[in-house]
Amino acid sequence: MNDGSDELVFVPLGGLGEIGMNLALYGFGYKGRIKWLMVDCGVAFAGPDLPGIDIVVPDISFIEKMRDDLAGLVITHAHEDHIGAVADLWPRLGCTLYATPFAASLLEAKRLAEPGAPDVPITVVAQGASVAIGPFDVEFIAMAHSIPESCALAIRTPLGTVLHSGDWKIDAAPGIGKPTDAKRLAAIGAEGVLALISDSTNILREGVSPSEADVAKTLHEIIGQASGRVVVTTFASNVARIRAVAEAAAAAGRSVVMAGRAMERVTAVARECGYLNGIGGFLTQEAFAHIPRDKVVLLATGSQGEPRAAIARMSEGTHPAVSLNAGDQVIFSSRTIPGNEREVGRIINNFIRSGIEVIVDRNALVHASGHPRRGEVAQLYGWIKPQIAIPAHGEDVHLAEHAAFAKLQGAQHVITARNGDIVVLAPGTPGIVGEAQSGRFYKDGNCYVAANDEAIRMRQKLAVSGIVTIAMAVTAKGDLAGVPDVITAGLPARVGSGAAIDQIVDDALFQTFDNLPRPKRRDADVVSIAVEKAVRGAVAAAWGKRPVVHVLVVEV
Repeated sequence: MNDGSDELVFVPLGGLGEIGMNLALYGFGYKGRIKWLMVDCGVAFAGPDLPGIDIVVPDISFIEKMRDDLAGLVITHAHEDHIGAVADLWPRLGCTLYATPFAASLLEAKRLAEPGAPDVPITVVAQGASVAIGPFDVEFIAMAHSIPESCALAIRTPLGTVLHSGDWKIDAAPGIGKPTDAKRLAAIGAEGVLALISDSTNILREGVSPSEADVAKTLHEIIGQASGRVVVTTFASNVARIRAVAEAAAAAGRSVVMAGRAMERVTAVARECGYLNGIGGFLTQEAFAHIPRDKVVLLATGSQGEPRAAIARMSEGTHPAVSLNAGDQVIFSSRTIPGNEREVGRIINNFIRSGIEVIVDRNALVHASGHPRRGEVAQLYGWIKPQIAIPAHGEDVHLAEHAAFAKLQGAQHVITARNGDIVVLAPGTPGIVGEAQSGRFYKDGNCYVAANDEAIRMRQKLAVSGIVTIAMAVTAKGDLAGVPDVITAGLPARVGSGAAIDQIVDDALFQTFDNLPRPKRRDADVVSIAVEKAVRGAVAAAWGKRPVVHVLVVEV
């Protein structure tokens, strides 16, 4: 970046090259005097390759070093991949947060539910309003999405306007809240837009996304025709879908029971904000067993196969308050996020084995994505007419396809950026000019560890090949004092030949110790290394896998 004149830069720290963990920075000023605006602060969810890890957060070291120049944090909407890291990362930032009423209320509800969570100062901004944040004037533009009050941001600076789309779709009947404000977007486009940073999630799909109104109609039909219990699992934050299920249940003369703390929290906020006006109260899961089979609809969390969520426990017959029978129906009113297919499939198979009918989005229109397909993206480009296009919110395949699509839409400059790239938007020719520190941290219990932390690597290894722990005492003369204590975990009791693992370990241990010269037996380090190597090798020869082996030698 140059030294003498103001520049406008874009620095993504999450969300480009992945779906989730969204965090973007916009900087305005000149070297040494840049003010920054952060947009979103989200998490990603760990997969089975990260045992013991629940969430992943972006590395914010780059902006943390300049926290005094961070003018504010703006939230586009209240999904976890946009707000989930606020509680953990905000203490390292210390800035004011700006959000719509629904997002602000959900953040507060999350804070109250998490002991020790920081009390973040929040300025509430209504959809359609603007707010000055340092050198940035930020307008919150209504966008339809699968959660109330999603916003695009028109970020105005002396060097031009950036349109940050957030998550969005075009839906004239989104169920609740405002539809995408096409008139306002077109007006901003007519003013002139320097850059568009936009959602790429569904860029591989032709046409336009179905409407929430169509999904509501299908749910109304299915629930109205059902003869047994109906369970609907969906994303906990999809208030429009929750309302649609409640309206369908009321039309069929059924009560609505809710199971899942996250959904209960979102529902409480939705009622507070007026999005469930006219909808009767939901019953707790304890009421389920006392309602006739043809008079109940259950809303449940766990549509992504989370093992501890309500729907997973129902499928296994272990839920404390809900049991289903053959002839009941389970509706997955959701899309399976890539990476969760195995877990969701396991739940579906459990239900089918029990004679329960399962309805998914390939059987009926029971879900509509909250993200735009190519037809909708083309409309956005037609309204905005940006000089620069930067695809965001997608994996590499989505970003590449969006970049090619943006060129077809007439964008003069298309920049395929990734997390950590420093992109100069103005003045002059836009492009990537440097790299900021970026990466990810894993939340492990109540602390965060780096992605390359030895604990993560070791845990992955333990998950594959187990561990052998040996404690042995050696006298000053180099003799064993007592019998070594051997514990194995994660290893089979017997290998393919029929030999016992415990015997294989014992044989290798004693043979190695007996073959060591007496002077070396008196060296605890030598004994430890020799036994570790021998046991690992013996188990590998018999089993085909090399376990972690820990040997503790005590001199007595």
